[in-house]
Amino acid sequence: MTSTPIPLPTQGALTEAQSVEAKRTRIILVGLGGATCSGKTTLAKHLRSILPDSFIIHQDDFAPHSSTLPIHPTLGQDWDSAPTAIDYPRLRSFLATVKLTASVPADHKSHDHLNEQKQFEVSGEMRQKWKKLFAELHEKVAKSSGDKGVGEKVVWGLVDGFLLYWDDEVAASLDAKFFLRVPYAALKTRRENRSGYYTAENTFWKDPPGYFDELVYPAYVDAHKKIFENGDVEHGKAIMPGLQLIEPLGRDMGDIVEECCRSLVGLLESVAPQPDVAS
Repeated sequence: MTSTPIPLPTQGALTEAQSVEAKRTRIILVGLGGATCSGKTTLAKHLRSILPDSFIIHQDDFAPHSSTLPIHPTLGQDWDSAPTAIDYPRLRSFLATVKLTASVPADHKSHDHLNEQKQFEVSGEMRQKWKKLFAELHEKVAKSSGDKGVGEKVVWGLVDGFLLYWDDEVAASLDAKFFLRVPYAALKTRRENRSGYYTAENTFWKDPPGYFDELVYPAYVDAHKKIFENGDVEHGKAIMPGLQLIEPLGRDMGDIVEECCRSLVGLLESVAPQPDVAS
């Protein structure tokens, strides 16, 4: 498998035509957050298959070099504690570059295609319905005259991450924010059934015994207390402005995809308004 192509040119290597196109391109960044094994990457891939000119930005691609990670006294490398698990300056810079220049830094690489992904199918009829609607909306935006003075091209960046809302600057850069909340027991079962995953250095990591209970879940709770009422990540109300909470356990993936699509239609109408978009 290979990574899906990004529908944006590489920074510093734009042709004249690409430079013109970049000036009329509006980037919409959609946050898809949640704990490890919460289903956020699966959701991101379904949305990518529906939204025109969309691509996924995996937060995992911004993990620092393994040599910089703290070492747990019994479990080895700590890949999950929020302050050290992500190179936030690099992620902030990447998102800013994408949003401001409609291009991708030349040094960006993704390793997500190496990881095993379970498939949760959605109705083909439902997918086609939303693809058609978004294609029509994109066409209307392209024919409109917005704040750029010309019709706009919309590109969706689906930002998938397990620590997406810990860093305030990263969170502020997102135009939409979704959070998939899955209970502890389900997360533990899913994580422990996982064979492992590839790191940003293309090395394979497998959790040692006890890693979820002693490190992964406590780090998840600590990183997300601030976005829930009373710090209750299991049952608390979401208090981060603009955050849409989704509880997927027991729900059909198609229903979740539709919930997100409805919100994104509203977002598209609000950021790129034109008189006849709802006709």
